[in-house]
Amino acid sequence: MAEHDTTIAEADTGDIAAPQQTPGSESTSSAVLQKRHPMEALLKAGGVVVPKPGEVAEGSVVEKKGGVLFVDLGIKGMGIVYGREYKAAEDIIKPLEPGDTVNAKIVELDNDEGYIELSLKEAGDEKRWVRLRQLRDTGEAVDIKVIEANRGGLIMDLEGIKGFLPASQLSIKNYPRVEGGDKERILLELQKLAGQTLRVKIIDIDPQEQKLIFSEKGVASEESRQALAKFSAGDIVDGEVTGVVDFGAFVRFGDTLEGLIHISEIDWTLIEDPRAVLKPGDKVRAKIIDLANGKIALSLKALKDDPWVKIAEQYKKGDVVKAKITRFTTFGAFAEIEPQIQGLIHISEFGTPVRMQEELKSGEERDVRILLIDPKEHRMSLGLPRNTTLADPQGGSKANAADDDNIRGTAREGPTNQTEKTP
Repeated sequence: MAEHDTTIAEADTGDIAAPQQTPGSESTSSAVLQKRHPMEALLKAGGVVVPKPGEVAEGSVVEKKGGVLFVDLGIKGMGIVYGREYKAAEDIIKPLEPGDTVNAKIVELDNDEGYIELSLKEAGDEKRWVRLRQLRDTGEAVDIKVIEANRGGLIMDLEGIKGFLPASQLSIKNYPRVEGGDKERILLELQKLAGQTLRVKIIDIDPQEQKLIFSEKGVASEESRQALAKFSAGDIVDGEVTGVVDFGAFVRFGDTLEGLIHISEIDWTLIEDPRAVLKPGDKVRAKIIDLANGKIALSLKALKDDPWVKIAEQYKKGDVVKAKITRFTTFGAFAEIEPQIQGLIHISEFGTPVRMQEELKSGEERDVRILLIDPKEHRMSLGLPRNTTLADPQGGSKANAADDDNIRGTAREGPTNQTEKTP
């Protein structure tokens, strides 16, 4: 056995090894505490139960004296808790009285004095880890108070064991959506949760590593699935913008649900930066347009009149109209013929991007010819009147007719997809 803070002799337990009796009476305590080898009890009982180091055994408190706790383990023998193990478990030992039942982990089967050395603290820790494993395996949710926050998440305590809740495992309600992912601002948002009680699940556990990982999102997901069952595509919901990113905005509604308004679903007109029209805290009314795979797609523009509906009545292929140049892309220039209606002048009209920007200036008005118009697909192809000599029998520029498919797409550009739907 490794060295101890104290030995049995130092603990003034000589009377236990050789009990003293008072005249006319026999000390019951001394009789029970008299030194006996663990195997002696096994042999007398004819049993074959052999205790092993590391296992947890149940016993009855016999006596605590001089920094030593004696525990009767029945057929296994007499156990003791002393030295470092006694000090480590003082808070457990202090309220114990003779006859109390305790669980202890066997540290050594047969020390120099013939006792089974025990650890109450390790047994308590082991029982807690067993309980935590059960919680993980059953998926049971528990309510835990947040102790503190750091840049990665929250520190929490469950049954005396500290665990960690990563920020990525927070629910929609508590997740810190911070513009640009600023770490200091994220920390400030997380610190607001200190002292609050969160309902979480255990998702990872490792007693050897003293690792205990929680998830609030796992609990919220169950609640969200139940809440989501009440909605269907086409429903209109009122919510609050919780975050704005390059590709759209997140909107929370119904307490536990959150959906995404894609940049192309914000408005019928072309939106280059969602932050220009939406900000966190904005109250919005949106339409649910998709609920695939538990993801909620929302739309603002679906609740607005489609400006393309009457375009077919107002314009036709071959018309020359005034248009305002709004922006340039690698595949052409966009020109607005009226609010929320834009068409694409393809790069083939100019040959190169440089020549395109030499001939056109952003914000200027130019005469353009409508080469193709498709209100259903929100698509319009435009050309410059000077190119009408190249027009083919179908009424469109050969270059543009060949590239009609290049103006179909969504309301935002992609690095590998040069197709874009006009707003």
